[in-house]
Amino acid sequence: MTSLHDFTAVEQRDLLQAGELKPADLVSHYLDRIGEWNDTLGALITVDAETAIRRASNPKGLQRGGLWGLPYAEKDLWERSGVRTTYGSRRYEKHRPTASSELVQVLDDAGGISVGRTNTSEFGFSCYTENAVGPTSRCPYDLGCGPGGSSGGAAVAVAAGLIPVAPASDGGGSIRIPAAVNGLVGIKPSRGRVPAGAGFGLGGLSVPGPIARTVGDAAMLLDVLSTGGSYEFATRCPGGLGPFLASAVPGARRFRIGVTTSSPWDTAYDLHLDSDATDALEVGINALASADHQVEEFAFGPAPEYPSAFRTIWQASAAGLDVEGAQVELLEPLTRWLVQEGRRVSACDLAGALGALVEYERRTIRSMSGFDAILTPALAQSPRPLGWFSTNDPEVNFEQQCRYTPFTSFANACGLPAISLPVHMTADGLPMGVQLVGQPGGENTLIAIGADLELRLRWHVAHPPQW
Repeated sequence: MTSLHDFTAVEQRDLLQAGELKPADLVSHYLDRIGEWNDTLGALITVDAETAIRRASNPKGLQRGGLWGLPYAEKDLWERSGVRTTYGSRRYEKHRPTASSELVQVLDDAGGISVGRTNTSEFGFSCYTENAVGPTSRCPYDLGCGPGGSSGGAAVAVAAGLIPVAPASDGGGSIRIPAAVNGLVGIKPSRGRVPAGAGFGLGGLSVPGPIARTVGDAAMLLDVLSTGGSYEFATRCPGGLGPFLASAVPGARRFRIGVTTSSPWDTAYDLHLDSDATDALEVGINALASADHQVEEFAFGPAPEYPSAFRTIWQASAAGLDVEGAQVELLEPLTRWLVQEGRRVSACDLAGALGALVEYERRTIRSMSGFDAILTPALAQSPRPLGWFSTNDPEVNFEQQCRYTPFTSFANACGLPAISLPVHMTADGLPMGVQLVGQPGGENTLIAIGADLELRLRWHVAHPPQW
């Protein structure tokens, strides 16, 4: 028997807009699933059932946007007026903002119905979701494994059918990493694509984007994010504004795709791909070839300046956190280290790091010019067990994260669009993915390629036990 969460997010939206499904019934369905599974999975750090039910019970009060009546949950790094926002930190354990973030307003204006807040790592700084303020998030395919991060709670919620689709954010892989771990599609948009998070902050790293079960679902949410709100920047990414959902059609075009396992972290660490990562990459290559895409070997040139520059900017981005005196002791060791080191970064060092990444961006985009997209593993290792990342040595922790996820941060540094696609299952039944990185403004190309792979690999029919 088909349950409501068996339908894709696009199908649910269409049923809502056709009047064949009521928002109140859909919200009730998902709240029931949250009540059944959230304590086990730690997907949502805050559930706001009362507000969701009230909003769903008055569909005439919902704006007729692209999410009309569709439930979702926002990442706990964005503020919602009157609702606890912790940023994954004990520093904000009781924080209740008086105004909502711009992105939250965009989702509300699109007619979405928030059921709560998805769990995240502290201030979004790590690629795992084990914070000290809320429940530990767990991969639904193996409760002994973490779901990745920093958007781990969002990915768990979508994978386990607690919400149909989730908005998330990505500053170094925080959408693509948990999407890969949980068998989902995750899109990091181009810098300058999303008005409510265009990515022009320090280093141009962080942008919002979708996590979803299917390429079409992710494209639908990207349409909402990329058209909601006013674009108030002089710079914008090239390419059209969509609709991205129209690109989620298999077989529309043939593309030239470069394949690489090189990483800008190669000069800092002796990186190693485990067999699960290489198996996933091989599956992706074969599926692309079967779809008649031109697949060729490719390698990025060495980037000895990249590790130090990225690390400097990552630390500097923590320097401005509102934590002083005794409040610093409330932070987890990794975040405390980032804050303390970031506050030691000189203006000269920061300017040098920013300049190095600008030159790296230009060089990287130039090297990709003959390809429509570059294929890499999504992760270098299979999903990590809970507690695997060091909790007492931040230097070791940072290195572990780089070794686990060496292929994601360069897309942020270059402002490029990227998509994570769940192409493989390990012998232990854990998802493994590949990543496609596109040209500036090339989301439509990535979505079209993703639709080709989805048609052949049908990852959307695989579900964890909680389904």
